[in-house]
Amino acid sequence: MGDVFPKVKVAAVHAASPFLDRDAGVEKTCALIAEAAAQDAKLIVFPETFIPGYPFWIWTHTPATGAPFYFRLFANSVTVPSEATDRIGAAARKAGAHVVVGISEKDGGTLYNTLLFFDDSGQIISRHRKLVPTCVERTVWGRGDGSGLRPVETPFGKIGGLICWEHSMDLARYALAAQGEQIHIAAWPAGSALSHDPSSGVFDNLSEAAARHHAAANQCFVINVQSRIDMETVKDLGFEGKPEMIREGGGWSAIIAPTGQIIAGPNRDDEAILYAELDLAMIAQFKYVSDSIGHYSRPDVLQLAVNFEPQINMVPFGPGQQAFPSISADEAQGSEPLSLVDRREIGIA
Repeated sequence: MGDVFPKVKVAAVHAASPFLDRDAGVEKTCALIAEAAAQDAKLIVFPETFIPGYPFWIWTHTPATGAPFYFRLFANSVTVPSEATDRIGAAARKAGAHVVVGISEKDGGTLYNTLLFFDDSGQIISRHRKLVPTCVERTVWGRGDGSGLRPVETPFGKIGGLICWEHSMDLARYALAAQGEQIHIAAWPAGSALSHDPSSGVFDNLSEAAARHHAAANQCFVINVQSRIDMETVKDLGFEGKPEMIREGGGWSAIIAPTGQIIAGPNRDDEAILYAELDLAMIAQFKYVSDSIGHYSRPDVLQLAVNFEPQINMVPFGPGQQAFPSISADEAQGSEPLSLVDRREIGIA
């Protein structure tokens, strides 16, 4: 009979965040999880920094006038773990679904643009912090590290994810492919509603191109999910009646097959949940054409090295403690380089 490939119903939540309100954001997230679960979705995906909302002011305000918004973002960002993540986990457990939600994560005095992964028992199983905040995002978020570049195993396939302009980082995308990613989460903000930004007019086109290319190049499904801006956020930012600065709506959400074809959506502007059944047999069928980590790769010409270690600022140092592992010069001179097999075993080739 041969192998049987799983199928899974997934949901992409295109919605506006309760702006800079963590508690309301968690409440809305839990309600939308329940709504999607009522339609039998087993993987439910939310946009970039859905809790407590994307910092749109970084594109429209000066650093000085944006400072009060930053304070509100800091005060409403999500610590992991916390009561907020417990509530989302409980909603995932009740729904019997895996959930991926974008958050502004607070760790000490630094914020991170993070994708948080929950399994169907409500446990946090992975966390990906955006490797490089884009342009003026660097005024609010720190840089992530490679520890979040590992896809997670689920009963219906390996799930990975990247945030917004990380999709321009081909090495990050290939790192996920090289580990067998089958379902990819592409999380973005409502960039097309930021009228003041000259790139807003092409934002949907760029994100569509990135998502469809990732699907075909890496032979995986892509759940491309973006947020929208509601009128309450427009008013809060001080731009009511100024659509040339920010408009209501925005976002381009779709679910994409390994062929690059759109199988649900696209949805723009209006709040909606997109659904699709993913048949992982499609991945095997498309591998006949191209397997970017197998018969369509050339490891004798091109290889990728990845540092999966978390980056830390402090290590123990003193008597009986060694801050940095080291080897002698003789050991270094006599050591053999990693073979291709060795590199594959640790996920860097």
